[in-house]
Amino acid sequence: MLIIARKPGEKITIGDDTVITLLEVKDNQVRVGIEAPRHITVHRQEVYDRIKKANQASAKIDLSAMMEAADVLTLDQKDKEQP
Repeated sequence: MLIIARKPGEKITIGDDTVITLLEVKDNQVRVGIEAPRHITVHRQEVYDRIKKANQASAKIDLSAMMEAADVLTLDQKDKEQP
């Protein structure tokens, strides 16, 4: 991890097209502005974690639903094979 000290108004550049600007430091809170290309997603960590968890849950295979679909496809194939 790179640790950089910045004052309000100062910037950090990541790559050629991402800029982080320190906007404000107040009490125990820091406000930053992030300029990045539209194809780069930027999320707070807790939001990113929820998105990742939702994606993983939706990617799980429901075995019973898959078996049911296979049965339907098998029956459909048998109907097509009968003269």
